[in-house]
Amino acid sequence: MRARPTSPRPTSPPPTSPSEPSESRPASRPLCRTLLTGLATLTALSLAAAPWASAADPGRAPDGEVITDWNLTAVQVIAGDAARPTAEPFLWYGFVSAAVYNAVVGIEGRYTAYKWNVRGPRHASSEAAAATAARRVLLTYFPASRKRIEAAYADSLAKIPDGTAEEQGVRFGERAAARIVELREDDGRDSRVTFDPAPGPGVWQPAPPDHRPAQLPWLAQVRPMLFDSPDRFVPGPPPALTSETYTRDLAEVKSVGAKDSVTRTAWQTETARFFSHPLPQQLQAGYRDHAERHGLDIVEAARYFAAANTASADATITTWNSKFGYAFWRPVTAVRQADTDGNPATEADPDWLPLLNTPPYPEYMGGHCANDGAVMAVLDRLTDGDIDLRLSSTPTGTTRTYTDSADYMRDVIDARVWSGIHFRTADLVGSRVGRDIGNWALDHYFRPLR
Repeated sequence: MRARPTSPRPTSPPPTSPSEPSESRPASRPLCRTLLTGLATLTALSLAAAPWASAADPGRAPDGEVITDWNLTAVQVIAGDAARPTAEPFLWYGFVSAAVYNAVVGIEGRYTAYKWNVRGPRHASSEAAAATAARRVLLTYFPASRKRIEAAYADSLAKIPDGTAEEQGVRFGERAAARIVELREDDGRDSRVTFDPAPGPGVWQPAPPDHRPAQLPWLAQVRPMLFDSPDRFVPGPPPALTSETYTRDLAEVKSVGAKDSVTRTAWQTETARFFSHPLPQQLQAGYRDHAERHGLDIVEAARYFAAANTASADATITTWNSKFGYAFWRPVTAVRQADTDGNPATEADPDWLPLLNTPPYPEYMGGHCANDGAVMAVLDRLTDGDIDLRLSSTPTGTTRTYTDSADYMRDVIDARVWSGIHFRTADLVGSRVGRDIGNWALDHYFRPLR
């Protein structure tokens, strides 16, 4: 890992050289000065009246506290109260972040709205709009958490002066939330999906120790947030069981990913455990930390969360489409049943166990790494390559800071292999697919206004 200090990059506007009237027309000087003065006055008035001007301080956006506050509330509701499992929270964080983003940029401007072409009142409070949008989305999908949500909302509004600006912000935030709820109608969430693959070599099976059935098969068919089809970015199939790639992958994970491995170092074990912290929540905490340390204003913070979380939502959907489409077996099954794979270079170990318990869904492609790839692509572009992401892990009680996305991706790809739950190819493919999705997000959405 490389730590680099972050310093602001000062920019200066190019020098201007307004043309002076010709000496042959001295009488035009007073008229030109009058016109220039009038133009300056009109420009100032138009800026002050722009839809994104702040009532309290025209041209200056509030800080990003309301964005981080509501991200924390969303985590408490979705991962805490509702206990949504595995990668599913990424979908809900995407919904909340998109609504908050639209509420903010509809008032403050600076970036294009997400699938919306509506602007709010020019003097509305973007803080009230953001809080209201998050509240409405969370109440719509998680009404059981009303008490927590309403308490957070009261705290947010208490920080905003009463008056017209607050009232207009509240109304606009409701509209922004309603737009996201409308967009997500009939998107495939919680649909009935049967997953019962025929047994055979290379085919997923419930894994020890608890042999749980496959989790969240419906997620494979959900309509993405940034593109139209859940299979748009799905990669080609996993390596054939008799290929050199598969043989190499199996030998690696069998050795370094075993629960009682003698080849895995203490550092590798710690890295594997570090990245076993639930990724959706680990990343949200990292985003909040980054926004606070870097003093992102409400617009930049809203964009940061929305771009990262919508990209992650779609990386998750794409991953599940791949996993349930290919139904590839996990290393624990592959090692134990290597005598059935038709590959003379593999050898079965019927008692083999991975370092970490195997998740209850198919292996290919690697979902953790697909989400990581999407996030790193977004953060690279939003931070000019200096991601400065500080993450903490409950399983290890440690914190790591990454300033370079390549360092982060190296560690997380290795971690999944050292955990014994993934083949390296699945993680490499997942990271590439995720990066494509992250770049798609910023190529098509969240762009600066012209």
